[in-house]
Amino acid sequence: MSIDVQQPRPLGLVGSHLQIAGTAGGAFEARFGYRVHEGHDEVMGGFTAGDGGGGHGQFQVDVDLSGASFALDRLFVEVFWSSPKDGAELDKVIVPVVYGPRIVPGYRVFLEYVVKPGETLWGIATQFYGAGNLYTRLVRANPHVITDPNVIRPGDVIRIPQD
Repeated sequence: MSIDVQQPRPLGLVGSHLQIAGTAGGAFEARFGYRVHEGHDEVMGGFTAGDGGGGHGQFQVDVDLSGASFALDRLFVEVFWSSPKDGAELDKVIVPVVYGPRIVPGYRVFLEYVVKPGETLWGIATQFYGAGNLYTRLVRANPHVITDPNVIRPGDVIRIPQD
């Protein structure tokens, strides 16, 4: 039994339509479940992968998050299969993601931006959003790069969420 989630990537910036993709197999009747949550609100569903007899296959699921009322910008994508014996969620894979619509209302895409010498997050936010105090959008969208908002380095590639 195995599940390999290849999309989304850990800390990937996602929108209101999330693609979950990878390979899986070996589950009872080849049925798998998914859950996207922030700790309390959640979106759930299921899909088939493999042949139910140990064979593995690819899966790709489009999950509509637009109706969810997430309050946080950090979500967790879980993929698992349920034990026929007791319903336990087995071989669970958990992928943390960043939910763009909680950072920029109307989020659709992000730009990749290479930090230049002498730049600050305040200046980059002013350039892209028209206000330096919106630098927190950049911090929230880039937890994998920006660990201290006072320290960015030339050559860092950051995501600029767009509406």
